[in-house]
Amino acid sequence: MIPHDSIVALATPSGAGAIAVIRISGQDAITIGNSVFKSIKNKELTTQKTHTLHLGHIMDDTKTLDEVLVSIFKGPNSYTGENTIEISCHGSTYIQQQIIQLLLRKGCRMADPGEFTLRAFLNGKLDLSQAEAVADLISSDNEASHQIAMQQMRGGFSNEIAKLREELLNFASLIELELDFAEEDVEFADRTQFHELLNRIEFVLKRLIDSFAVGNVIKNGISVAIVGEPNVGKSTLLNALLNEERAIVSEIAGTTRDTIEDELVIGGIGFRFIDTAGIRETEDVVESIGIRKTFEKIEQAQVVVFLFDSSEFKVSGLKLKVELEKIKNQFPLKPLVIIGNKADKLEENEIVNLKAEIPEILLISAKEKLGVEELKNQLLSFVNTGALRNNETIVTNTRHYDSLLKALDEIQKVKFGLETNLSSDLMALDIKEALYQFGTITGQVSNDELLGNIFANFCIGK
Repeated sequence: MIPHDSIVALATPSGAGAIAVIRISGQDAITIGNSVFKSIKNKELTTQKTHTLHLGHIMDDTKTLDEVLVSIFKGPNSYTGENTIEISCHGSTYIQQQIIQLLLRKGCRMADPGEFTLRAFLNGKLDLSQAEAVADLISSDNEASHQIAMQQMRGGFSNEIAKLREELLNFASLIELELDFAEEDVEFADRTQFHELLNRIEFVLKRLIDSFAVGNVIKNGISVAIVGEPNVGKSTLLNALLNEERAIVSEIAGTTRDTIEDELVIGGIGFRFIDTAGIRETEDVVESIGIRKTFEKIEQAQVVVFLFDSSEFKVSGLKLKVELEKIKNQFPLKPLVIIGNKADKLEENEIVNLKAEIPEILLISAKEKLGVEELKNQLLSFVNTGALRNNETIVTNTRHYDSLLKALDEIQKVKFGLETNLSSDLMALDIKEALYQFGTITGQVSNDELLGNIFANFCIGK
């Protein structure tokens, strides 16, 4: 059931600012707004055209609360599809609360989290995947996540799903028609064309499912654990990457006794760097806890940067190789970047020998910030951004990923049934389930519990 009551909420962040925007949406939104607004030119908001701005004052009876600008958006040509007004007032928290309380007394109620976007979905202004993209757009904190959210909000993903669903639905109708004429033993659905469609749907679903690995990284960022023995320059490297003195640097081994985390955007992708305690044998209780946390962080990280003092390789090279093998064996599936720090202290022949011993090594000087850009490029290479450059659809939402997996499973059942001459009535059941999974993505199939879970994560006022 589509609600028609009028809701109100602050659409800008809470707290003081230059201006604040208070949004009202609902059947009586313009009437309620008109009851508290006095135009400087004595205009009635109820008689004004849509998408117009009006200067005046918000009045609580004879008391003036603020001078404001009111924007009018008449349904269905508004974000929610309903009558909507936005009051741009001065950003004092006192003024904001006074206006909102006045509107509540005039018949509005406070909006639930995401209720404006929920109404946009219920009124057909957005499908469900586009509505979810609104939340992703608000929370995007780098270029890549912003680009994906914009593409999804414009309908790139939902259009692709809707097209597949429509083609499958056409064949489902023909299969159902065959069931109605079962006694005549006729085929309305061309089995060859149907097989081609199933192959195409399977291909698209697999591509979308595979894109989730990249999409999830882009949306949530990549965690990078910087590990190595004490005093090899891990904290110096973190400071060089972030271009600020984030971690304490000292000549005393074991200075970093806990993990330090910070974020950096490289090439539009978010990276979260974790400076860990130095790995070594120690009897210090506090340092031992830090070292244990180091291995926990390696377990959680998606990329491991192993740092060592390249100027000490002659002395500790054998021990270093043992540590490297230990990490490789313990975490075989994690990308490992091997970095020789303090390379500015090396002679040319030492550099040649190091590269011969460890071909994949990257030599840097964190203190002098030499080789840091090469490290950033190498980290960026772990992310497949080709899909972004090609403007392909990328899945970032776990709910969509789950529905795509289930849809693929049903499509493969239909395909198997077609290849083994399964009866049309059984094949129709699998087709219906595949259509159901497609529908859950775009909201053609939804329920109150699903919508509640999705929009509960929205901010109030959107």
